[in-house]
Amino acid sequence: MSGIPGPAEDAALTRSAQAGDVSALALLLERHRPGMRAVAVSLLGPGPDLDDVMQEAALVALRRIVDVRDPEAVGPWLRMVVRNGCRTLLRAARRVEPMESVPLPSDGATPEQILQSHALRDWIWEAVEALSPTLRLPLVLRYFSTGITSYQQIAEACSVPVSTVRSRLSQARGAFAQALTATAATAHEDATRRTQASWQEAHETLAAAERGEFGKVVKDRFSSGVALLTGGRRLGGVDLLLSGMDGDLSAGVRQRPLHVVAGRSLVVWEMELINPPDDPDHCPPGVAWIMSLDGGRFDRVSLHHASRPEATPAPAAV
Repeated sequence: MSGIPGPAEDAALTRSAQAGDVSALALLLERHRPGMRAVAVSLLGPGPDLDDVMQEAALVALRRIVDVRDPEAVGPWLRMVVRNGCRTLLRAARRVEPMESVPLPSDGATPEQILQSHALRDWIWEAVEALSPTLRLPLVLRYFSTGITSYQQIAEACSVPVSTVRSRLSQARGAFAQALTATAATAHEDATRRTQASWQEAHETLAAAERGEFGKVVKDRFSSGVALLTGGRRLGGVDLLLSGMDGDLSAGVRQRPLHVVAGRSLVVWEMELINPPDDPDHCPPGVAWIMSLDGGRFDRVSLHHASRPEATPAPAAV
């Protein structure tokens, strides 16, 4: 196939990539790399941000290649992805705290839903699992969660400065690219089945808690030495996990799963917190259970609460 990108070749490669052909996607990105980089240089100028933007664009392409409706126009689409990434970076640079969000498709589908829609998902998750825990967590939150995607939110969830989040994400993207190459030919677990099982487990856990059987779930699924953390601080273990759930239920607070991210070693349950009618401000609007596994059991649970909505100022007296 000619090394000069052309509509016919682009269309063939795009359709193959959408069908799950790993090598087709890699070749597609390589063919358009000069044009993508030219866009980044024109907006950012030379500097270390170029590599970050190019890596981020490759990840977006990996997640969203199935969204390309005109395979012959994949080149302009890839350059648009780079342009959007550059603009996000430039907007963030003008702020004290970067708060940019991961771009989502216009239909509102989440990154996880997109991954479930095509054959690349299992390979992607195999590469995610190959990362170190330090790099895996910010990458998973950034690209696969729905409520912890900004640098500030990830910093709070990981209990590190925003600058550290930026550094770790930069390292994670590079390591992830290498892991994709290393795992391309290996066997990949069924990510869809694992995610479905985790959704069911989240629902069953909450149902058991409402029946007064949360202790049995903790005994069966959590390590006896499980650590409960928030804001990076260890608050306690099993006893606090049990008393915390009992306290919320006694206060009339209920949880409803909104989104699940399920890997072999890291699971995120994003929950809506439903407060009782007589105490609507008892809890923040949501909480994420960020859980690591050891030997198939949860050994670390970090709770990240969503920010409370800002109060609407009262109208000025006339």
